[in-house]
This record gives sequence, C-alpha cells and structure tokens, in this order.
Amino acid sequence: MEIFVELSAIIVIAMLVSLLMRVLKQPLIVGYIFTGVLVGPYFMNLIQNGDVIELFSKIGITILLFIVGLNLSPNVIREVGKVSLLTGIGQVLFTSIIGFFIASALGIDRIAAIYVAIALTFSSTIIILKLLSDKGDLNKLYGKIAIGFLLVQDIVATLILLFASSFGGGEGNLLSIALMTIVKGSALVFGMILISQYILPRISKFIAASQELLFLFSLSWGLGIATLFSMLGFSVEIGALVAGVSLSMTPYAIEVASRMRPLRDFFILLFFILLGSQMVLDNVAALIIPAVVLSVFVLVGNPIIVVILMNVLGYSKRTSYQAGLTVAQISEFSLILAALGFEFGHLSKEVLSLITFVGLITIAGSTYLILYSDEIYPWVEKILTMLEIKKNGSDRNRNNNYNSILFGYQRVGQEFIEAFRRLDLNFIVVDFNPESIKNLEEEAIPFKYGDAKDPEFLSELDLKGLRYMVSTIPEFDTNLMLIRKIRAVNKRIITILISNNREEALALYAEGASYVIMPHYLGAQYAVRLIGRAGMDRREYDMHREKHLAHLEKLLV
Repeated sequence: MEIFVELSAIIVIAMLVSLLMRVLKQPLIVGYIFTGVLVGPYFMNLIQNGDVIELFSKIGITILLFIVGLNLSPNVIREVGKVSLLTGIGQVLFTSIIGFFIASALGIDRIAAIYVAIALTFSSTIIILKLLSDKGDLNKLYGKIAIGFLLVQDIVATLILLFASSFGGGEGNLLSIALMTIVKGSALVFGMILISQYILPRISKFIAASQELLFLFSLSWGLGIATLFSMLGFSVEIGALVAGVSLSMTPYAIEVASRMRPLRDFFILLFFILLGSQMVLDNVAALIIPAVVLSVFVLVGNPIIVVILMNVLGYSKRTSYQAGLTVAQISEFSLILAALGFEFGHLSKEVLSLITFVGLITIAGSTYLILYSDEIYPWVEKILTMLEIKKNGSDRNRNNNYNSILFGYQRVGQEFIEAFRRLDLNFIVVDFNPESIKNLEEEAIPFKYGDAKDPEFLSELDLKGLRYMVSTIPEFDTNLMLIRKIRAVNKRIITILISNNREEALALYAEGASYVIMPHYLGAQYAVRLIGRAGMDRREYDMHREKHLAHLEKLLV
C-alpha cells in the first residue's frame, strides 16, 4: 500500500474513533491506542510501512519532550530535583523487588520473573506528559515532581536496555558499560551547559529576528541534540529533554513552545497508534488471571509505593496521591525490554504476550485514574490519611494570633508577605511544599504546613477573626472551596484570589471575592498607564525596565 494512502486511512480511522470517544466522553488517548489495535495485524492490517510510522512517532516523542524541557528551567530542576531522584530510585527498587516475588508466585521461572519485575517498574513518560498537558497540570508541584522521577526512570531504563543489548550480543561487561555511559553522559551534559550559557545567548537575538528562522532553528536544535544523544547510546527522549532545558533560559522559550505544539499533537498521535498496533494479543484467554494480578499491582501498588516515599520526604497526602497515579502504567521501555528478552530466548511468547496485555490494561486504566483523580480522591482520602506521616515542625514559627492568612508562598506570595509586613499585620503562610516550608523557616516567617484543599486542615484554622485572606494558588477548585469555606463563617473578610481564566474569575466574584488577580489583565493595564504617562520618553521606559529586571533577578535568587 502506498504510504500516503496508508497514512491517510489511519488518520481518518483515528478521527472516527476519536469522535466516538468524544461522544462517549472517554479519554482520547484510549481512542488513539484502540485505533492502533484496529489498524494493526489482528484486525485491519493497514500498517504496511511500519518504519515510516515509527519515524513519525519518534519525531512526536522528541518534540513533546523538547517542549517539556523548555518549561524545565534550572530553577524548577533545583526545586524538585532531590525528591524526584529519591522517589524515582526508591520506586524502581521497591517495585522490582515486589514484582519479582509476585511473578514468581504466578509460576513464572526466575529469569522471566526478573524481566517481568523490571517491566512493571517503568512508567510511560510520554503518556503522562500528554495527560498532564491535557489537564494543564505540567507546572503544578506534583506535575514537576512526576516529570522528574519519570525521567529518572528513563535514565535507569536506558542503562538497563544498554546492558541487556550488550549481554544479549555477548559483548562487554557491566562495569565497563556503566563507566562508559557515565563518562559520555557527563561530557554531554557539561557541553550543553557551556553552549547554553555562552553560545546560545549570543546567537538567539539574531535568530529571533525572523519567526520562521526561530522555528526552524528550534526544531533542528531539538532533533539534532536528540540524535546526538541517540548516537552516543542514550535515549532520544533524554536528548530531547536536555535540548529543551538548554533553551529554557532564553527569552524566546515560551514562543518556541507555542509554535511547536501543533507539530507535537500530530506526530504524537502516530506514536499512540503505533503503540496500539504493536500490542501482542496471542492466547489472551489463558493470560487473563496473571495479567489482572500484575495490572492491579501496577495500578494500585505502584502509586502506594510513591505515596509512602513522598510522605517520608515531607509532601502532603494530596500531592503524593496525584504524583503516585502517574506511575500506574508500564511504559514503551517495558515492551522494548520484553521484545529483547524474547529475541535472546529468555522469554517465551506467552510471557511476552502477558507483558503486552498488562501494558494495554494499565495504560487504559491509568488514563482514567489521572484524568479523574480529583473525583476519585474523596473515595481514597481515608486510606491516604492512614498512610500519611505527620510532619515534625509543622507548627514551628507559628503565629497563633494571626488576623491575615496567605495560601501559597512561591512567586506572588512573596510580594504579599512584604505588603503584610509594611501594614504591620499578624499573618501566617500556608503551604505544603517542603522546599517552601524550609525557606519560611530560614526567613523566620510564621507558617503552617497544610493543603488548602484539605477540609480537615481548614477546620483547624481560625477563620472567624481574619481580616485578609490571600490565595496565590492558581487552581479554580481550590480557590472556590476556600472562599466558600471562609465566607460561611466570616462575611466581612477581604478575600484576594488569583485566576488566569475570565469565566473562573467571574465565578469567584459571584461567590463574594473582594478582588481576583488576573495577571494578563493587570499587566496590560499597567502597560497602558505607562504609555499614557511616558509617551515617547525612552528614559521612563528604561527606568521601569531596570526596576522590573532587578525584581525578577531577586525572585530567581
């Protein structure tokens, strides 16, 4: 079949399946994977040029991770690096150990059980990034942490695949492969740091003068660096992410990301279709019981492991729960590892089919869990409370005579702390990010550790005597609950909230908000007033520019 006709037919079928998913109010990712199963060898057998489809899907993966990298500035990495590393490594260890014993209990031989255990360990970065992007949660705390530990998983998976490939081919030894990988990886990262600090800033202004050139340069940079990493034995995914991070500090990162998104959406569609078409569904009936057992472990056990690890590290039960759900599926790395094991003769076709079947169940199941996490949370909250480890020091520096409260310390919150001090108000800050709590302790700012979404925590606060309540949390549901809870006991309070959406801002005003901060609106108003006051006086603009730069640099410290 001609590639153009083949690709056109696949896209039309994907559109029809997606329409059906939309009518049934089901996640589109499930529709894309189902499309792959339909057009694959078990049904319509439309994919004759698999290499071309695989190439397109690889481009989609590269662009997706490149865009994520553009949003991962060094400041974000510093914020969640520690918890991501510890959680990622901890989850890999615990899942692989428990998974091995479960696989052995199901009668799988020792070598195959090791493969199954490792396959259950890794979660799909690509699927999670797509789901978090669809929910608008990439920049939330749990989203940043999840991206971090999923990338730790990817690095571990890359090393395991390198080792497996080498041993399967009878070449090299573990120590030499590990040392060479570390040396090459360190050299690459060091080189990228030098380029991003000393070369990119000098050429970015010239390139940005043309929108077409900026787009072409960004695309070539992302694909080129990803290819370089691939040639040196690393995954394309890690290379694309590093390429994005290296551009994240340029002034044009947001514009580049927005221009890349339509390209990403098309090519990533083909990735999910290809994933569905490669599912091995032989002898499904005989595999149902072991597949269900292993799938339940991935869907329930993996999130519990992450919840416990993050609780130990000091994160709230809601943040831990949301991050935990992101590991409730196996990844494309798992399927690749299983295929390698089958090729080397370590796995039977039945075990290969079993891992594939678990992949299909967990990818579909985790999609629903993540998209409907807020609706599921009340049903599991009591269990999460039982798993929760109470934080020492949550009452340190606490002011028991507060008349003002600030929810959210980061970014805009620091501005309000300065304002409260100037007004000589007794205030406390509420936050659930351990890094923020650490900063509050160091600066001797009164605080209380807690989650603004937790009704039980809110009931512990003295809301009746408050004069001011400020929330810098950009989540509409959280702000809606806060204003309803507080105004139910205190009608005279001044409430200031934040929103990035017109309809949500109107809804908050309807609930009695005193003022809703809309950053885009305020920025435009300020700029209009500046034009009216300064006219063509460049000195006035330079003065405001320098003040703004000084303020931004202060926030970065």
